[in-house]
Amino acid sequence: MMAEVRSHFRPEFLNRLDEIIIFHRLDREALRCIVDVQLRRVAERFAYRDLGLEVTDAAKDWLAKRGFDPVYGARPLKRVLRKELEDKVALQILDGRFLDGDVVVVDADVDALRITTTGPITA
Repeated sequence: MMAEVRSHFRPEFLNRLDEIIIFHRLDREALRCIVDVQLRRVAERFAYRDLGLEVTDAAKDWLAKRGFDPVYGARPLKRVLRKELEDKVALQILDGRFLDGDVVVVDADVDALRITTTGPITA
């Protein structure tokens, strides 16, 4: 690898580098882990409104697919979550469709997330 680096960069530049780290493309399992971490953060925010969150595997796969870019990795995932989940839930709260104590259920078909509620959280 260093031979390849030396063939592209001048010694003056290479002298300024402390380390070279190789990043591999994210695989499906890594993407799902990132989706799970981000969904936990969304669930924590929903909990402030006394809303629960249930997300199906189909929805997680949909989010992983839409939230991944070959160039940027999983960086677009937060935007996808905000636009496709958080913003839509916020609008439904404002419309009175979701009430404090409801469980937000997220599923997906080919084109979009489906966001519904199962009603109040049961203990």
